[in-house]
Amino acid sequence: MSVFAAIAVLAVLILVHELGHFIAARSQGIHVNRFSLGFGPILWKYQGTETEYAVRAFPLGGFVGFPDDDPDSDIPPNDPNLLRNRPILDRAIVISAGVIANLIFAYFLLVAQVNLVGISQASQPGVYIQQLAPEVSTVASDAGIKPGDVIVAANNKKFGTSLQEIEALREIIKTNAGEPIQLEIARDNQKLSLTVTPEAKPNGGSIGVGLAPNGKVVRRRVNNPVEALNLGAKEFQRIIFMTFQGFKQLVTNFGETASQVAGPVKIVEIGASIAQNDTGSLFYFAALISINLAIINILPLPALDGGQLAFLMIEGLRGKPLPTRVQEGVMQTGLMLLLGLGIFLIVKETSQLEWVQKLFQ
Repeated sequence: MSVFAAIAVLAVLILVHELGHFIAARSQGIHVNRFSLGFGPILWKYQGTETEYAVRAFPLGGFVGFPDDDPDSDIPPNDPNLLRNRPILDRAIVISAGVIANLIFAYFLLVAQVNLVGISQASQPGVYIQQLAPEVSTVASDAGIKPGDVIVAANNKKFGTSLQEIEALREIIKTNAGEPIQLEIARDNQKLSLTVTPEAKPNGGSIGVGLAPNGKVVRRRVNNPVEALNLGAKEFQRIIFMTFQGFKQLVTNFGETASQVAGPVKIVEIGASIAQNDTGSLFYFAALISINLAIINILPLPALDGGQLAFLMIEGLRGKPLPTRVQEGVMQTGLMLLLGLGIFLIVKETSQLEWVQKLFQ
């Protein structure tokens, strides 16, 4: 059931994305003749006044169809309510609406996580020193740091119970390579003041310690709606920043990070694990995937929403659209590349599943 829960989460996110396109088009009076969740054979369909609604066999995808691309459509080519005949701004709204819908949905998922499930935090303030890394432990040990210490503050920044305090401390260490950092340490019943100078590494400063939350990780439900909205916004902003950081690392260190790119099988596996072991985190998992889906779709790549927006930008600059043949060629090439990447990731990740590997042993 956990696998079905993960697939259901992805299907909902895709539905939200396609609903964004659909609502943006219909609210402007633009013709839409198909709305489909999934790809492949049709399992169920309903013919509305103008639009055919369908659920297809493979739920990890979907599309909104316009009569502009339908040779059997009886709508005149010069109809002002065809998408291609609308002004650039109207078309841009329709194309970008899926991304906007995913971002809005992700934000409210995070608010729901905080309000209904609770926000994870440490039971005690500070950052716990789990261990000293043997290869670089002299940096920390020379400063007097020991396993079991709790870092209460660094450079006058006090650390509370939020799990993000660990990242905050790492950022202070990373950005102060070769510069002394003043630490306030709690050790048993003692309060100590220590100075540590991070060693310069390719990715920034390091002191060679393993960090963890102080005490147990517990969940605190936020019943105040204003606080829930505020905490949801902060977490939304943090995930956006982390996602862009991830894309930056993928571009700058492609050789090291390309192997970490996850396809649909891996995403479902991760989601299934969360559904089985920590159902409460499904809101967070869904929000994370929804934000990634939005950011990936807005990239100016062929066959993605960002690619279509790029065509609109070129049209605005030229005063006329690129030739249909050029647009179709670019989109088809991009679609083939994306399908090829998707198939490669599916085959690769399926072969790495434990139950699949047992079949060949």
